[in-house]
Amino acid sequence: MPQTGRLAVTVGDPAGIGTEVVLKALYNFPERSAVTVVGDRRLMEAHYMLLRRQGVSAILDPGAVAILDLDTGIAPNLGLCDRASGAASFAYLERAITETLAGTFGAIATGPIHKAAWQQAGHDFAGQTEVLASRCGVTDYGMLFVAQSPHTDWILRTLLATVHLPLGAVPAALTPELIWQKLTLLQRSLEQDFGVQSGTIAVAGINPHSGEQGYLGDEEVRWLEPLLRRWDRLHPTMTTLGPVPPDTLWLAPARAWREDPKAGHSAYLAMYHDQGLIPVKVLAFERAVNTTIGLPFVRTSPDHGTAAAIAGKGIADPTSMAAALTWALTLAQQRLEYSRST
Repeated sequence: MPQTGRLAVTVGDPAGIGTEVVLKALYNFPERSAVTVVGDRRLMEAHYMLLRRQGVSAILDPGAVAILDLDTGIAPNLGLCDRASGAASFAYLERAITETLAGTFGAIATGPIHKAAWQQAGHDFAGQTEVLASRCGVTDYGMLFVAQSPHTDWILRTLLATVHLPLGAVPAALTPELIWQKLTLLQRSLEQDFGVQSGTIAVAGINPHSGEQGYLGDEEVRWLEPLLRRWDRLHPTMTTLGPVPPDTLWLAPARAWREDPKAGHSAYLAMYHDQGLIPVKVLAFERAVNTTIGLPFVRTSPDHGTAAAIAGKGIADPTSMAAALTWALTLAQQRLEYSRST
């Protein structure tokens, strides 16, 4: 694992809002000296000057931060995510991964990319998570969404069992082996990345009302409930709750977020994309951060896309990007402390 506190930040697709939210997030970022931005300096400077002419003042001059400059030779074309911008954003990510694996950085925070632009550029990946896993040679990884409440300081942690799958493909993908893997991966992340050595993981049911004792689907009765009990016996410090009916699972975290942090659990395991991300975004859209667990280093990303329609207009909100920077350094430090104590 990289033994460094330095952070690589990729700007994502240069035609989107990535450069804007990165420079805005870095404007008042207290640990800016630990950051290196991976991108095209020429495009970053052009974007910065455009925003300054529009009256945006709370934005960092690219000259005030370390930049790993990758001159892609493309013309600035804000708002049009295409083959050229997709190739550029892929190059930024690959360089950040290479440097991090070499020990230059201890964590990566990635700006938003445009998946269709990647496809046009010939990069057949579902997203940045899959590239990171492939380049790191790992198959046991997951997308964990993290947010800290501004009301109670409680931390919401939600892992998705399946990610970018059509809904019709989800039932076949949800196997006992997968759920066991995700639970174990989540426990390991809670220990090494968050310092949570004991607690409760609330697990969503698959069917409405968790199957209603088999009347609305039998996966819970047939294999999910027995699996959770077996997992609990082997992991006495991190027990599971569930399967909890998906329509009531999120009542406790909503209460913890707004008024009573004791109402929440250590983490939540959702069975599919929207089951987990609709409540996360309702509660914490501007604060939620995607972190890829299971990698040999920390990776975070803001929980939004390229928003090409507003690129260059100076109105992009950097809150999620700022949270991604903060979480990246926090988790990297926690992971270093964990590795030194074990």
